Amino acid sequence: MGDAAAGDIAVELRRRLASQAGVRMVFASAPSQADVLNALVRAPGIDWARVTAFHMDEYIGLPKAAPQRFANWLDAYVFDRVPLAAVYRIDPGDNPAETARQYAERLAAAPIDIVQLGIGVNGHIAFNDPPVADFADPLDVKVVDLDLECRQQQVDDECFEEVSQVPEQAITLTVPRLLRADRLFCMVPTRAKRAAVDAALNGPVATSCPASVLRRHPACTLYLDADSDPEV
Repeated sequence: MGDAAAGDIAVELRRRLASQAGVRMVFASAPSQADVLNALVRAPGIDWARVTAFHMDEYIGLPKAAPQRFANWLDAYVFDRVPLAAVYRIDPGDNPAETARQYAERLAAAPIDIVQLGIGVNGHIAFNDPPVADFADPLDVKVVDLDLECRQQQVDDECFEEVSQVPEQAITLTVPRLLRADRLFCMVPTRAKRAAVDAALNGPVATSCPASVLRRHPACTLYLDADSDPEV
């Protein structure tokens, strides 16, 4: 699954770089995305020096050097492995709301070409959990409270030892901001995600499963494995 998705993303990057001065791309960070990113950075023929990188969410309250911080995770998997034109990391700092506002301005400076994302066990995309997801959100980036199921997933993914260690808040790109990107690639492995995938594909388009809104995007490709596919 990771190789297939990385191959398609690489094709899209090369295609856009052949006709554009640069590409602006948003990266997701989670263990479920490790395979695709490992394959993508090895893909030949990508002029990374013309790719500007963003990421879609970040915990609030973790020390800057914490390995669980998504900026640090992406440094290890992508940002430090290819010569990107620029990398814009989310650093919550002492004023997360102001950080969110400034990050929204950076995103709005030019169109976002590509988003690489996943789906959470509760159906979230980025950190838009069912209790806070808003399909008509007026903001592009905001501070959110993380629900318990989302925080438990971070423990189940072995990112934290216990749920009390998982931050209760994060900064996230909102649903409308993600959907305004031109091309979406969504990778969702493992049996733990099967129910969320089923709801996203077959349930109502509703904030009870935020990922269901991906069905409204004209160019979103979903990648599953045998464990996550509800039809297998």
